[in-house]
Amino acid sequence: MQYATLFSAGALALACLAAAVAIGKARKGYGEGDQPALFCALLGFGLTAAAAATAAMRYGVDPSWQAAHLWLNQAGSFLALPLLGATALALGRGWTWSRPNWGRVLLGLCAFFELFRQMSLLDDYRLLLHLATLLLVLYAGAVQWPRRAPLAVAGVVVALLAAGLALGNEGVIGPLRRLDLFYLLLTPAYPLLAWLLLALPGGGATENPVKAL
Repeated sequence: MQYATLFSAGALALACLAAAVAIGKARKGYGEGDQPALFCALLGFGLTAAAAATAAMRYGVDPSWQAAHLWLNQAGSFLALPLLGATALALGRGWTWSRPNWGRVLLGLCAFFELFRQMSLLDDYRLLLHLATLLLVLYAGAVQWPRRAPLAVAGVVVALLAAGLALGNEGVIGPLRRLDLFYLLLTPAYPLLAWLLLALPGGGATENPVKAL
């Protein structure tokens, strides 16, 4: 059993769960137009938390969790992360997309996943989605200028996510598994991303939602 991975993946799961709780508590401070975006953010953090939790179970408790982990890991890569990027864009620009439009975003991500899977290009598609998400998060922080805090947080989030992407999760670096370092890099990134989302103006916040953190 990989007890270091149990710890690192468990820490990531708890961090994403905390981010989801913060988003959930803050939703009441937003207008109706922002509710679909915040629900998609909840879905993104929830899927990532579930993927990390099953990774902890797979590597640290019982290998039979492998199938569940692989499925949720794909959901996190191809659905959760781009949803968080889209949420950052919508809140950062103050756009209020309707529930049907967010539904189309979800269906579109599922359709593109299947399309690229059929073409055996999932690795390229994953990289494209991750890079697009990083750009959206950075852009969401940048458009808040001259408020520097959102831009700084966006920069840190992008740096951590990019480092995790570049690091990979196979092999070792000295005595440490890349997988453990990957999870540890992502652990602070997701709570910071939640903070960024709650610091963005949205299309109709009725109170300062950052207080919910």
